[in-house]
Amino acid sequence: MNVEVVPAVIPENLPGWRRWLRNGENLFVVVPLALSALLPLLEIILRRFHSGVSGSILLVQNFTLVIGMAGAAIAARDGRLLSFSSVSSFLKGRAKTVAKVLSSGVSAAICAFLCIASVQFVSTEKATGEVLAYGIPNWIVELVLPAGFGLIALRVLWHAAENWIGRLVALLLAGVVIWFGIHSPIDPEKLVAPALIGLLLVTILGAPVFTAIGGAALILFWGDHSPIAAIPLKHHSLVTSQSLPTIPLFTLAGYFLAESGASKRLVRVFQAMCGSLRGGPAIVTALVCAFFTSFTGASGVTILALGGLLMPVLIAARYSERDALGLLTGAGSLGLLFPPCLPVILYSIIASSTIANLGVANVSLNSVTMEKMFLGGLLPGILMVALTAWWGIRCQPKEAAAGLSFNFTEMRRAFWDAKWELMMPVVALVSLFSGYATAIEAAAVTAVYAAFITTVVHRDLHPFRDLPRVMTECGLLVGGVMLILGVALGFTHFLVTAQIPDQLVEWSTHTIKSKWLFLLGLNVVLIFVGGLIEIYAAIVVVVPLLVPVGIAFGIDPVHLGIIFLANMELGFLAPPVGLNLLLSSYRFDKPILEVMRSVIPMLVVLFIGVLLITYIPALTTWLPSLVK
Repeated sequence: MNVEVVPAVIPENLPGWRRWLRNGENLFVVVPLALSALLPLLEIILRRFHSGVSGSILLVQNFTLVIGMAGAAIAARDGRLLSFSSVSSFLKGRAKTVAKVLSSGVSAAICAFLCIASVQFVSTEKATGEVLAYGIPNWIVELVLPAGFGLIALRVLWHAAENWIGRLVALLLAGVVIWFGIHSPIDPEKLVAPALIGLLLVTILGAPVFTAIGGAALILFWGDHSPIAAIPLKHHSLVTSQSLPTIPLFTLAGYFLAESGASKRLVRVFQAMCGSLRGGPAIVTALVCAFFTSFTGASGVTILALGGLLMPVLIAARYSERDALGLLTGAGSLGLLFPPCLPVILYSIIASSTIANLGVANVSLNSVTMEKMFLGGLLPGILMVALTAWWGIRCQPKEAAAGLSFNFTEMRRAFWDAKWELMMPVVALVSLFSGYATAIEAAAVTAVYAAFITTVVHRDLHPFRDLPRVMTECGLLVGGVMLILGVALGFTHFLVTAQIPDQLVEWSTHTIKSKWLFLLGLNVVLIFVGGLIEIYAAIVVVVPLLVPVGIAFGIDPVHLGIIFLANMELGFLAPPVGLNLLLSSYRFDKPILEVMRSVIPMLVVLFIGVLLITYIPALTTWLPSLVK
């Protein structure tokens, strides 16, 4: 997957009015994100005086839609939409220009169709006359869908080339695709396969992830003569669900940590604890990376924030450059199974919805709650961290640790300096599991706590200069992810309507007789999927197909979820396009082949961990079984 990781920088030569326009657009992310963090805290206070769901919580759920579309529009503005392919980075000159124009033209056409579908959806919603809260009609907020897709289409065309000729060619191509989609002289059912092949080609040339998935959904609905308004309908239903606002809020908490001096304070703590041991720097790397990833999610922020800090520590401890590079690349996604990591939250939402649609009577299967998923991932997550640390211990020469001694005074001082950051998991988990706060409220408490310690306690971030910038960066990431989630759910809706999951269950149960053989094959397939498909898209597309098959084989959905996420964690390291490989290549300025070679031992070690998680279900199911 090709990911633009360079933070957005406002060009120095921008006129004043364009700077104001740019900053004004950023407010469409900053303001709803701030309100999403503050309103749930107000709800906690007001709950003392009333019961039930208040209008403020309904607003927060819909703010997620605004944040997502505004963040996606900003990502398109800055040319930072996620794409599957890195082929364009290897092309030069005219070939690169042609690839960019082709992929941008088709992507803009797909955005235009999504805009048309969104207009149809909003028109239907307007006719119902439903009110969101405080007298605000639903359709007013939903207008952000067609506005967002339309703006993204224009910006994709703008970035198609550096000159107007290239942009006009891309616009012409988009117009041809739109005309053919509306006035096709051939029955669309006969054109589904060629259209999907064409979409695959522009995806390889660099089309964004959401246009690849959304385009596939549009083509399938088009070929089936079904209304395409189902795509924005599913987009809206997912993004405004009760649990999804936790994603931008926990992400915001992670961004506050990553942009502050927290990384240095946490590295100092773990260095004081483990630095005197053989392999101490590797243990430090595993622990601090797991801590950061649990809050930043599978976004690559961990490698970018900690790579420059930890690489010199490992080299100074006499690790070879290859081992250090492999360790940092592998550790970058270690916290994926720990609370409150975002993929765990999303899996619980999608799996619960899938099981509810299946109409499963077994109560234990129906309760794939966020809390059970967090508990289920705890021991497997510790196992993956321990295996990484073990490999790191073996890699350090014995003589490198000789003469090092434990310094209790330094550890005490380090703990005291980092006490506020070390309390963050406690704040998040106590809020979540105490029963006093909902999931959204727990996420809001965590985000506000992170803002407080970075701006008031340590003063690493300026409240007016830095907070809006960090919140915009967070919204940009969230927007790109939400865009993928929304269109992916539309794609999944078609698969479910076409009874693909039922056919998959029937084929699997007739072809594979052993549950354990099924799990082994599942691991291999999921590692491949994790290396090719963005994790959030994989959850929305693959989980609804996977859960019914897992239930047919008698696999606990929580156990299945941890197996799925552990394999996704491994997929970040899978050649040739695992996300961590690309980010490490960028961060450490190393050729991608060198990064691939360095990470092979970590792949083997972590695959052993995945097998243990797969074939020892108690690692996952024991803690959730204690929750009634």
